[in-house]
Amino acid sequence: MINALPPATILILGGLLVPLFKGRTRQALLLLLPVISFINLLQLAHGSYWIYPFLSDQIILARVDKLSLIFGYIFHLVAFLSALYALHVDDAVQNVAGTVYAGAAIGAIFAGDMFTLFVFWEMLTISATFLILARRTERALGAGFRYFMVHVAGGLCLLAGIIMHVSQTGSAAFDLIGLGTTASWFIFVGIGVNCAWPFLHPWLTDAYPEATITGTIFLSAFTTKTAIYALARAFPGTEELIFIGGAMAAFPIFYAVIENDLRRVLAYSLINQVGFMVVGIGIGTALSINGAVAHAFNDLLFKGLLFMTMGAVMYRTGKINATDLGGLYKSMPWTCGFCIVGAASISAFPLFSGFVSKSMVMEAAAHGDMRWLWFILLFASAGVFHHAGIKIPFFAFYSHDSGIRCKEAPKHMLLAMGISAVLCILIGCFPQYLYSMLPYATDYQPYSISHVLAQSQLLIFSALAFTLLLLAGIYPAEIRSVNVDADWIYRKGGRQIYRFCRWAFDGINEWANHIFARQLPQLLAHFFEEPGGYLQSYGYRLWVESSGVADHHEKIYQDIDRRSRSATYPVGVSVLLAVVILALVSTFLYLR
Repeated sequence: MINALPPATILILGGLLVPLFKGRTRQALLLLLPVISFINLLQLAHGSYWIYPFLSDQIILARVDKLSLIFGYIFHLVAFLSALYALHVDDAVQNVAGTVYAGAAIGAIFAGDMFTLFVFWEMLTISATFLILARRTERALGAGFRYFMVHVAGGLCLLAGIIMHVSQTGSAAFDLIGLGTTASWFIFVGIGVNCAWPFLHPWLTDAYPEATITGTIFLSAFTTKTAIYALARAFPGTEELIFIGGAMAAFPIFYAVIENDLRRVLAYSLINQVGFMVVGIGIGTALSINGAVAHAFNDLLFKGLLFMTMGAVMYRTGKINATDLGGLYKSMPWTCGFCIVGAASISAFPLFSGFVSKSMVMEAAAHGDMRWLWFILLFASAGVFHHAGIKIPFFAFYSHDSGIRCKEAPKHMLLAMGISAVLCILIGCFPQYLYSMLPYATDYQPYSISHVLAQSQLLIFSALAFTLLLLAGIYPAEIRSVNVDADWIYRKGGRQIYRFCRWAFDGINEWANHIFARQLPQLLAHFFEEPGGYLQSYGYRLWVESSGVADHHEKIYQDIDRRSRSATYPVGVSVLLAVVILALVSTFLYLR
């Protein structure tokens, strides 16, 4: 262990050195960094390492156990596959941001304290923002800005919770927290932002489709899965997560079915799959948490594979809308085949990876006597097959012939997709190897007759529903539209708040500007032309009016006014004024 480095070090520092290299040397470095980092990880046994004093507590750069290790393994694998897929990209911004982004995610999952977690959490936000901005379009600029602002707000919420938690408990250890205090709720919501909870989710469907083609592959992997790890570590068995996860699994289906942009369809599908993981963590049993972790592992592969295939289509055609594509199986047969493998995996076909993990969560819900939850997950399973299992490959590669004829995807893209596809099949056929890495020992058997038959029936009827909609000519994806999501509420609400604040505060600003910037300086300037004379005139007039004496004093007043303006008033008056002012100043200093 002494010869190893903290898990995030190699990818982050190596990523920052990437701009120093060019051409094939840079490509080799991008591929080697995840490999070297993985070898470094293998040197670490279970335990806590790199512990340093910090304030009245300590920071722990690496806490290694079964939960962090399985995420560490898959994060390194996905970092390598993403780098391989993006091998053609000669853009230092994307190269650095992608590598640092992967390193930050790895640093977060091995963090043993909450301050270390927060540092890597914010590094995720910064590096991910650059992956969005790197597309260099106006839409990407807007999406990147919104992404950054949402995650900064979530990060501040997390930081507030951490500070309150540490002050209350005296410990910064990142372990089981649970709900029950104000601090825990702040941490809970801060993690929930990155997890794309309902009403907090539009950053994902807004930003991911606007990122670069290869940047989206990185983005689909790390932010939400790091949040899943954090929930599994700090909030297992939290009942609120059951309802949140159930909503996440269900509502994206409606948006994914009517969405035209196929990368945005996959973004909604990503939220749907994360919902299954959140439910598993919320149930809190060994089976459900194993199912959530296993499904996160598998989702990183099959969702990454689907994003890769759509990225390849976009790379070769420049198009990504369902209405603009079709017939590409003739030009891109390998990409089409890999897409079908990813679609079968996410739909939980038997012998594919999704089947052996999603069923664990559903089984845990059934054993927990939560029939309503089981039906929601069943509906969500049917829906994901409908929009991701059929819609994606059908409209991209079959459907009507768009007339587009293009080259097959580049070889390095095909290799990355091929490795992912093979792993999806191997895990589906031999799940025991994945199960051996899970946090809890399990003897779960996914290939029971009842489960295989039930899942097959579900898939058949989902396919029938898709076919009937298609034959009726009313399938929503063939209709060009702009779909309104939950962000409409706070975008419109934000504009109204801005208009109100502008009306209210601009009025106050205008009034203050008129009084303090215009009238008051004029009055003061006029007064200080003859301050002594004005004081005498004003004082004498005030005495006359208050005493009720009549007009025979007007001549005296005029004489005082004449003297003040010509500066010929008696010296004694000036001396008196000086004495009064000195007395006032002395009194003030004495009282102070």
